[in-house]
Amino acid sequence: MNETICAISTAPGMGGIAVIRVSGENAFAICDRIFKAKRDGKCLQTQKAYTLLYGTICYNQETIDDVIAAVFRSPHSFTGEDTVEISCHGSVYIQQQILQALIANGCRLATPGEFTQRAFMNGKMDLSQAEAVADLIASSSAGQHRLAMNQMRGGFSRELKELREKLLHITSLMELELDFSDHEELEFADRQELKELAGEIEGVISGLARSFKTGNAIKNGIPVAIIGETNAGKSTLLNALVGEERAIVSDIHGTTRDVIEDTININGIVFRFIDTAGIRETNDTIEALGIERSFQALNKADIVLWVIDQTEIDKQIAALSDRVLPACNGKTLILVLNKADLATSAASAGVIGFPENTRIISLSAKWKEGIEKLRSMLVEAANLPDLSRNDIIVTNVRHFEALSRALDSIHRVQEGLNLELSGDFISQDLRECIFHLSDIVGEVTTHEVLGTIFSKFCIGK
Repeated sequence: MNETICAISTAPGMGGIAVIRVSGENAFAICDRIFKAKRDGKCLQTQKAYTLLYGTICYNQETIDDVIAAVFRSPHSFTGEDTVEISCHGSVYIQQQILQALIANGCRLATPGEFTQRAFMNGKMDLSQAEAVADLIASSSAGQHRLAMNQMRGGFSRELKELREKLLHITSLMELELDFSDHEELEFADRQELKELAGEIEGVISGLARSFKTGNAIKNGIPVAIIGETNAGKSTLLNALVGEERAIVSDIHGTTRDVIEDTININGIVFRFIDTAGIRETNDTIEALGIERSFQALNKADIVLWVIDQTEIDKQIAALSDRVLPACNGKTLILVLNKADLATSAASAGVIGFPENTRIISLSAKWKEGIEKLRSMLVEAANLPDLSRNDIIVTNVRHFEALSRALDSIHRVQEGLNLELSGDFISQDLRECIFHLSDIVGEVTTHEVLGTIFSKFCIGK
């Protein structure tokens, strides 16, 4: 942690200005070796925090660029260390020359996520907040941005802190009884009060765990499987929805032999569309594998678009109902009656016997008629709540798994209280619950876990 690190913190080719971050105990001294202020010969080491200096970067007796250097002093910086941020022109050559100059004068190139990891290690943020930095960088919708900002500001952390304090209160009372175990008549913790508090804690943890389904949909996109017989127009529909020729369209049956994925943002909601191989009886080994993957995609989807050729409604429904409908249990099913331009009868005439909440739409994917209505139907089917900046929604798989284990522990606490078990058994389950909650914010984590988390960051963050 004593090494001074540097990296480009802006994405390549994203503008006329780039930022190079330098952090560590020798940040000012190293930067002063290559930075010369334009006025009065000022050096960075003598500057107050939050000041800017205009100057030049020189390397190997050559002027590299005119830059602005921002000074941040420990502990009031992103990493909690002395930090310099150099704003230079966006030329890749200039950026690389400045990096080489910094490395030649004592810096080390930062590893992925190392700046954020140092912020965590220096107590500037907990682990859940650090993970939110990566989510914020990767956000591509309003919902993703809002959830990442809330988590980064500590909303989730405060909720967990309150839970831990309540659990520690229960634990302290239970363990106080254990210290006086030879006085069986002593009871420091009222069992009814403990049951009520455990129930309150269970409700909060359970609510956070349940929120993961919504959070995961917002963060990773809602999976939508496009299924149906060959030549029903699935690939044409995908192309119409995403607005480009993403899938090959042909009159030849069985053109799509593998799943094709693409994402679009509709009204701030990300949908992850999966175009699957047409379902039919076949002796073609490759096509059969594609059809098998179609059902795998169907099982993972939250929304199913069953594309049916309107000119063959009865035939196609009869052919696939037995295989498709059982796999749609618990999912939103939308019947897309395609090829409306070729249909000669009412679109819904042959659609009977489907679940009551099945949605039906008639459209022409080829001519893009009804596509906007389908988009609106998808937003309605997503049924995501309107989020405020104060909503606490779990989006991280690691957090969800820790919450699930904490929930198991608090359930054992409740069971132990109901069965009037000895305080040492209940205390052990309480401590396990605290452990799993602490794991989320990084109070009990390992170097292996940290390495896995921060390796997913980009360099410079």
